[in-house]
Amino acid sequence: MEKSYMSVFLLLVALSCALAKDALKKETKETKETKPKLPQTLSRGWGDQLIWTQTYEEALFRSKTSNKPLMIIHHLDDCPHSQALKKVFAEHKEIQKLAEKFILLNLVYETTDKNLSPDGQYVPRILFIDPTLTVRADITGRYSNRLYAYEPSDISLLFSNMQKALKILKTEL
Repeated sequence: MEKSYMSVFLLLVALSCALAKDALKKETKETKETKPKLPQTLSRGWGDQLIWTQTYEEALFRSKTSNKPLMIIHHLDDCPHSQALKKVFAEHKEIQKLAEKFILLNLVYETTDKNLSPDGQYVPRILFIDPTLTVRADITGRYSNRLYAYEPSDISLLFSNMQKALKILKTEL
């Protein structure tokens, strides 16, 4: 009789240990999935071979001192529209080549500078700033209610706006 109680007891201990291990594995997996994933590089997937600045202040300084226009991409990691635009932007060879002529910054947070959200804080939005630190309000996307918004289908417009930002700079020199 004592042996049967002991067998049942050992069986229950073994079963509870196995269930506890499964629960711990599940909890660890869920914790990993809910933790934010930190970006590997400053590009955050927008073009790993490009040189990106870390802060808005650094980008402004580099734009002014190098006499290159600044392109700022506002986006969010969990926004499907931002992800779709990022994919098209990163795969577009001409845009990647042209982007080398810019000081680049991508932001996953809003800045306190109201010049960077002239018509609201939405994502994705892309603004161009010339080396005199003037936001180019004349270089916009195709939407009247979100002037600086671009969708994947607007990639050719974005490319032409990048060219426009560079041409304006050349004519001012």
